[in-house]
Parts: sequence; structure tokens; C-alpha cells
Amino acid sequence: MQVEIFAISDAATSENGKLNILGAFDTIWVRQFPALYPHCAVAVRMRFLSLEQGNHSLVVRFMDADGVNILPPATGSFSIAMPETQRTTSADIVLNIQALNLIKPGEYALELIVNGENLRSLPLFIKEHPRH
Repeated sequence: MQVEIFAISDAATSENGKLNILGAFDTIWVRQFPALYPHCAVAVRMRFLSLEQGNHSLVVRFMDADGVNILPPATGSFSIAMPETQRTTSADIVLNIQALNLIKPGEYALELIVNGENLRSLPLFIKEHPRH
């Protein structure tokens, strides 16, 4: 399996084999701490070979710089099947995050874990706007 897309964005949807991502970013600017970020989405597209058909487990963790989860890990499972005429297929996963509570500035991380293997880590920088 190969991760083709792993992004945090303003919004994401997956419908009829199309992954739609709006406003991908790696930095959130806030006026003061603590701050509440109203909505964001994590978008994932993975590619699987025919021999990787079957059930797979998924965990997405959102952690601060100390490795502490700032949200409960999102867990789930999905199944991969493909027509005999294809040698690969993709799977899209969208995770919507509501009311993200940001306590302090710093570098955060999103981790993508599939079948117990950490496949990707994505940095997210939380910064305070300079005051004028």
C-alpha cells in the first residue's frame, strides 16, 4: 500500500471515487490562546495492490509536540476489493474535525497508522498572530 495523499484542509469529501480537498494547509494562525478552530478535515488517499485486498485497520492520531493526544484517536476499518481486470485500486478516507481546542502554540502532528504501521506523519504548526 502507498499513501498518495495525506493532508489537513478546510474541507474534504469523497464521492464516486473522487477525493475533493478544499484549502489544504500546514499552519493555523490564532489571535490568542486558548483558541477554538471551528472545522477542518483530514483527507487520505491510499493505493493498494491486488494482493492487498481484504480488511485493514486505520488509526489517525492528532498530537502535540510532547506526543500527547489532543483528540481521541480516530479508529476504524475498511475493506479493499477490486475487479479482476485491475491490478491496483485506491481508497479515500475523510475525517472531519469539529471544534478543535488549541491550548498553546507549537508544532503538532497528525499520524496515519494502517494495520499497526505508522505510514505518515504530517506537521501542523499552531501560531499566534503578532499583535500590532
